[in-house]
Amino acid sequence: MAGKLDKEAAKQAKKEKRAASKARRGQIFEAFKMQRKEDKALIPLMVGAILVVTGVVFGVGFIFNIQWALLPFGIVLGVLAAVILFGRRVQRTVYSKADGQPGAAAWALENLRGRWKVTPTVAATTQLDAVHRVLGGPGVILVAEGAPHRVKSLLAQEKKRVSRLVGDTPIYNVTIGNEEGEVPLKKLQGYLMKLPRNLKPGQVDALEAKLAALGNRGAAMPKGPMPAGAKMRNVQRTIRRR
Repeated sequence: MAGKLDKEAAKQAKKEKRAASKARRGQIFEAFKMQRKEDKALIPLMVGAILVVTGVVFGVGFIFNIQWALLPFGIVLGVLAAVILFGRRVQRTVYSKADGQPGAAAWALENLRGRWKVTPTVAATTQLDAVHRVLGGPGVILVAEGAPHRVKSLLAQEKKRVSRLVGDTPIYNVTIGNEEGEVPLKKLQGYLMKLPRNLKPGQVDALEAKLAALGNRGAAMPKGPMPAGAKMRNVQRTIRRR
């Protein structure tokens, strides 16, 4: 009886795995169709990536007279390069559509890769300006989006609230935008990754527990922008896994 149940469970798990794989392939195909409509250079660039990488590997093999043995390996590397190129162009399109929309910074933060603890909209105004809190190796990062003349005071107030609890822990201010002194939305993750690592994972967890008591202030914010094609963010995760 137990053996029969195990077989049924294994069969069900295999069925679910096939369904998930089919759904991922569907997501990638839909994203490809959407990206191709807006990005006329996509296909030529992907084909070029395959040909260039394959050609380089074939050329290296030619030097050692093993070009035909390396050809399949070159094709695989070329396809991988094309997939990476596709993922990056999808990401660029999604970020360009999201840029400037209310909630865009929160959306970008919630899609960060790595050990970041994000609390969206810890402070906000009725004009949809907002401050989001991020905890990680650098310490506390307060990320603001909205009109610069309003978010400046909003950031100052939130930094004062946080500093009462975190002591000497570093606090960084980031304002999303394209003006001098601001960080463009598409470069936000890169900016955070370049910050110095001041805390260990255990210290970050303790900091999160301490700041949980602060709660959120201000008006409710949208969870994130919904630009056409924003659902491609799931595709980006799928591509990274592959």
